[in-house]
Amino acid sequence: MTSTDAARGLEERVAPALTSAAGFLRAPFSAATARAVAQLAVGWVWAISAGLTLWICVVVAAALVPALGVGVPLLALSLAAARWYGATERGRLELQLPVRLAAPSPLLERRPGTARESWSAMWAACRDGRGWAATLYAFLSMLLTSVFVVLVTAAAGGAVAAVALLFVGRDSAVVDWLHTGLLHAAWPLTVAIGVALGVVLLWTAALLAQYGTLVQVQLAESLLGPSAADVARRRARAAEQDAADARERAAVLTETRAGAVAAADDERRRIERDLHDGAQQRLVALGVELGVARRLADRDPAAAAAALDHAHSEVKETLAELRDLVRGIHPAVLSDRGLDAALSALAARSTVPVRVQVDGDLGGASQAAQAAAYFVVAEALTNVAKHAQASSALVTAGLVPDGDSCRLRVSVSDDGRGGASAAPGSGLAGLKGRVAALDGSFDLHSPAGAGTRLTVEVPCAS
Repeated sequence: MTSTDAARGLEERVAPALTSAAGFLRAPFSAATARAVAQLAVGWVWAISAGLTLWICVVVAAALVPALGVGVPLLALSLAAARWYGATERGRLELQLPVRLAAPSPLLERRPGTARESWSAMWAACRDGRGWAATLYAFLSMLLTSVFVVLVTAAAGGAVAAVALLFVGRDSAVVDWLHTGLLHAAWPLTVAIGVALGVVLLWTAALLAQYGTLVQVQLAESLLGPSAADVARRRARAAEQDAADARERAAVLTETRAGAVAAADDERRRIERDLHDGAQQRLVALGVELGVARRLADRDPAAAAAALDHAHSEVKETLAELRDLVRGIHPAVLSDRGLDAALSALAARSTVPVRVQVDGDLGGASQAAQAAAYFVVAEALTNVAKHAQASSALVTAGLVPDGDSCRLRVSVSDDGRGGASAAPGSGLAGLKGRVAALDGSFDLHSPAGAGTRLTVEVPCAS
């Protein structure tokens, strides 16, 4: 948010009558006006009591400083009191108005050990810029609240007087003065003037109250908040923290991307091995069987037919292996029918009873996110069947909001023996790396004897 946006937001909260036509029309009857009037009244009493006392103490102490430094301790104490006054004033404004005022950086306190160090500490307190700013605020607030209290009271009193004129009647001195001395106005015209004047003064009082409160809040932000140096230091620290977070994030991304590349290489080698040891060998055997059938076709038709039957079986088994291999790369049901149906298919193939619960439409997640969720569930259900000794499992999936976007969350839980871990080299470790490469989160909770719950979240736009 820019400083212009922040200022605009402050005006809309404190003085809506100055920012919109609707706020202007509702000004005399709005809660903002009631808060502004209360703030001015309390602020005026506080300023002419505590604020004036603080101002006098600081001025007297500063005047005594040239007298051999007699006023230095008093000035240091007075400026410390000014900081307390500023904190109290910020709290009062936040209590009465819908604002939040930042506090200045604390004055660095050093424990004096010697008389020289005590004197240096007092001089440092006397040079406290925020203490002097709070003192200036006390003086300006006293003037500001006095002026606006007088103006608002005068305008509101004038509005009441103008309306009261209607009930006084024609025999009042004011009506006589308007009729004979100034306007020579008839009674109906006098009534109209009184009503119009009352309305104008009522709106004027509301606008003055809101404007005076806005000026007071802006003055407090400037003099009671952090100094420009404080703001610069805070921004520098925030920038350093952002830079550190960015470096850490870059290191994590580098590690996860390297893991993803390694996982892709492992997957490629697995596919090559499966093709070489499975489908390729079957195709070679199929070629041999077909050659035998061709040679025996003329002299031994029965043997040729048996060879063709065996070749046909080899073809079916090869196709089944290829389907399993392709399913391991990217399941067709995921592309054709979506993640909901793909999860149901995994549950149907599991040897352990599995219940699938999908919350809402999962189509908002990208294909990469859905594929990652699918393989997480597939690996988790495989582990449940092999190791968990569970009697049932539950798979849940849904989209959860994440700022302007969303995240795809899948969870697999069982009632088995627990004790699962994503140890290096395990299937769960590979899934963890795959999820991390998509900038997702991987949470495994598996206490011994209490079942296992695996929860994964990946950005929908992965």
